[in-house]
Amino acid sequence: MTGVPETGDRRLDGNAAGGVLREVFAVDPTTAVSTCAHCGRPAPLGEHLVYADAPALVVRCPGCMQVVLRCASDAAGLRLEMTGVRLLRMTPAEGASG
Repeated sequence: MTGVPETGDRRLDGNAAGGVLREVFAVDPTTAVSTCAHCGRPAPLGEHLVYADAPALVVRCPGCMQVVLRCASDAAGLRLEMTGVRLLRMTPAEGASG
């Protein structure tokens, strides 16, 4: 038992999230405000500190220097790990209906 009500009328497959997630990934990420899961400081991603000389791009919080996200790509695809982000907030893309 998972504790999640199993109401078939409400449950959809992951494709239902495609529209919303398309909006998330269509904005300028440098203006998105990331709230650090470690210290709670919100800051635009453009203010974070980036270390690009590793196998993955490492982005650190400008307040506490903890890792907020890692991004890597190779022939197998793109990987984005964001365990250090409590919340990622962004303004809608220009012309997007909300």
